[in-house]
Amino acid sequence: MSQAKNGRILVAVAQTDPKMRDRAANLATIERMTREAASRGARLILFPECALTGYGYASRDEALEDAEPIPGPTTDRLVRLAVELGIHIVFGMVERDRGEVYNAAPFIGPDGLIGVYRKTHLPFEVLDRFAKPGDVGLPVFESSIGRVGILICYDMRFPEPARVLALKGADIIVHPTNLPPGGAPQPEFMYQSRAAENRVWVLSADRVGVERGVRFIGRSMIVDPTGARLAEGSADNEELLFAEIEPALARQKDLIFEPGVYELHPFRDRRPDLYGEVTKDDVAVGAPGRS
Repeated sequence: MSQAKNGRILVAVAQTDPKMRDRAANLATIERMTREAASRGARLILFPECALTGYGYASRDEALEDAEPIPGPTTDRLVRLAVELGIHIVFGMVERDRGEVYNAAPFIGPDGLIGVYRKTHLPFEVLDRFAKPGDVGLPVFESSIGRVGILICYDMRFPEPARVLALKGADIIVHPTNLPPGGAPQPEFMYQSRAAENRVWVLSADRVGVERGVRFIGRSMIVDPTGARLAEGSADNEELLFAEIEPALARQKDLIFEPGVYELHPFRDRRPDLYGEVTKDDVAVGAPGRS
């Protein structure tokens, strides 16, 4: 499929209900929804965190049993699908590398495996109790649909990773996630805030259903660089969300309301000389500000 002449592309977000430790069933869902998205003209489809396996692991041994290398059997199969359909795919899985477990998201395109992101910020819950923090940094991947950055679930709670991706030139931030009720602030206002403060497109794919006693809240979303919601999923249904986006708009960081009179330059007007505290790990939370 060729990109639209006006630079706009159709993107899709898949809200799914992965079956715990049933890779065959979950992979079938990924393939089915990818084919449907591609048949409707989508150039990119995003799936939830751990869409391949489920998230609720009770032990490291259990996670290791289901973990796969990247490249590996699943990514090889989805590369073939992406090549066949001319589509880009991002999905969550448990990765195994040199005996370690990572909460990972491969980025696959029509030309093969583009790259892999490993979750950087790990909450103390289920899989992430046993996973190793990501060690690949915060990469921005060049692709035929634009510059793509990936954050996984809890990563979105922190403003810094999204800002780093924006500073490195990301047009689109894709966000595979699994949100229990405690994650409600993310779809309520964080996606819109991250999009607007960084002037980027944000695509978030959450899961639904109940897994080992935990209910997930859905509300997957596509947000434009102004913070406007273009599409939002339900709280409990598997579904595909679609929106037409123009990735290049994310490169227009300046807001010119009246030239020479009323202008905002949120990236040029930054004051990094004042932000040093952000990089220090010895700052007491709640302590009075330092002079």
